[in-house]
Amino acid sequence: QVQLQESGPGLVKPSQTLSLTCTVSGGSITTNYYYWSWIRQPPGKGLEWMGAIAYSGSTYYSPSLKSRTSISRDTSKNQFTLQLSSVTPEDTAVYYCARAWTIVVVTPSQGSWGQGTQVTVSS
Repeated sequence: QVQLQESGPGLVKPSQTLSLTCTVSGGSITTNYYYWSWIRQPPGKGLEWMGAIAYSGSTYYSPSLKSRTSISRDTSKNQFTLQLSSVTPEDTAVYYCARAWTIVVVTPSQGSWGQGTQVTVSS
């Protein structure tokens, strides 16, 4: 059974770059034909898909975040990473990583999710 675990700093200052890592166990991030996504949920708001990296290494981004988002992977560690630049307090959210058969993931019913990690943007 695949398990995903998010890790990274819980507090980031405005204008800095947020960096989170998702460590995967019980399955390889290169296995056909899975997509590995980042999703976030700001306080009091719904889930927002941010982007994904495919089993092949191809990347896909939400148009609204594309200019600030980068997703990469380290196959030797079976990890994939989110970087979100120029953060503001509006980027405060619980951030989740997930595995699914689809590029865009918007509900927990779509595949396997990590437990999520809280990130607060504040000076």
